[in-house]
Amino acid sequence: MTGIIWNDQQPIFKQLKEKVVELIIDGVVKEGESVPSVRQVAADYQINPLTVSKAYQELVDEGILEKRRGLGMFVTKSARNNLLNSEKDRFINQEWPKIIDKINRLGLSLESLEANKMNKGGIQ
Repeated sequence: MTGIIWNDQQPIFKQLKEKVVELIIDGVVKEGESVPSVRQVAADYQINPLTVSKAYQELVDEGILEKRRGLGMFVTKSARNNLLNSEKDRFINQEWPKIIDKINRLGLSLESLEANKMNKGGIQ
């Protein structure tokens, strides 16, 4: 896990949890692989080990990570697929409606946005 810049918008454990989820979805950390230890993450990012434990525990509770006694935390076999489905559902049901509202509020159309993407220019 590299390049984490903490913000004040949400607790650090939630930001850390989101970063682990991103790494799994992006395939940086693969199913069956171990994640860095609580102590290692705490030392690397100069955060409290309890903060790391809380993030990891939420991922265990959600079935994304599993504890292996004496070995550490590992990504579960179905984690990536479950996360992809969950993230898609969240995007479609929570984020997309807000995006559509903003597009409409600004008087834009999906066609003009698509054309802008193709032309890399300003919106007409």
